[in-house]
Amino acid sequence: MSDLLKNIDARTKLAGTNKLEILLFSLGTDARTGRQETFGINVFKVREVMRTPPITAAPEMPASVEGMVSLRGVLVPVVDLARYARIDTQTPRSIMIVTEYAGHTQGFLVEAVDTILRLDWSQMRVPPAMLMAEMGGLVTAVTELSDGRLVMLMDVEKILSETTKYDDEVVFRSIKPLGKPELTVFFADDSAVARKQIERTLDAMGVKYVASINGLEAWDELAKTAAYALSAGQEVTDLISLVLTDIEMPEMDGYILTKKIKSDPRFAGVPVIMHSSLSGMSNQQLGKSVGVDEYVPKFEPQRLSETLARRLLGPLPALPLT
Repeated sequence: MSDLLKNIDARTKLAGTNKLEILLFSLGTDARTGRQETFGINVFKVREVMRTPPITAAPEMPASVEGMVSLRGVLVPVVDLARYARIDTQTPRSIMIVTEYAGHTQGFLVEAVDTILRLDWSQMRVPPAMLMAEMGGLVTAVTELSDGRLVMLMDVEKILSETTKYDDEVVFRSIKPLGKPELTVFFADDSAVARKQIERTLDAMGVKYVASINGLEAWDELAKTAAYALSAGQEVTDLISLVLTDIEMPEMDGYILTKKIKSDPRFAGVPVIMHSSLSGMSNQQLGKSVGVDEYVPKFEPQRLSETLARRLLGPLPALPLT
């Protein structure tokens, strides 16, 4: 199974081309529907695939967390994805996908892994509302394979937020308002959990915002706003103070969105901040290569607010000499 991922470092060249690779897996046959669905996870978030080691039950864990395993001396929580996704199956989940993103390592129990599929983000579609409701918001994008199978890309950030015990209320209360209600941030993220956290951060800062669920929708909003500003004789920067973008999004990813913004003279002077759970150095370097001004990992509201404040307010004036 490790052969599936042995060339993962070479895959970084896909970033910036609006392409991705996803590891396909199944969770077993659902007794209620008789179907066995195919799911996917971005290869960049997968550290390894292995036979499930012995799991030690841990007290006071969320219902879908089976317990902990020790991987090279590090304790890793293990999530039963079938139970989390409310799939009624008796199929053994003897395979574990070890994931690493947003500064956390988690094990996902699955029935089987299939293959690694290379796609263009334009092939990934926003899931229909009925599917979103059926899956409890767990799916961020879908695509259809040549054999007719539907592949659902899991919102692993939602899984992390709901299976990791931490209280962020204190963090949001510590964010100070900027006192600049005229500022407007445009942001794009396909994860409902991430969008909610961004909104809470901007609300705490007292900053207006326009939200989009992917890069294509964000680009359409930005283009319309720029066209309005030019027709009204206003500066685009008066209406668009900053753009905050995720990397992984259906239809258009954050790298392509950034390249389009930075190559369009209408958006000169508009900073772009990349906000992603793919926080490795290679991803940060790729972001800089397409013109990103800064890179902030997800699930760090205080750090995000500090970065936004610095970019929105600019450097403080120097104190006069006395």
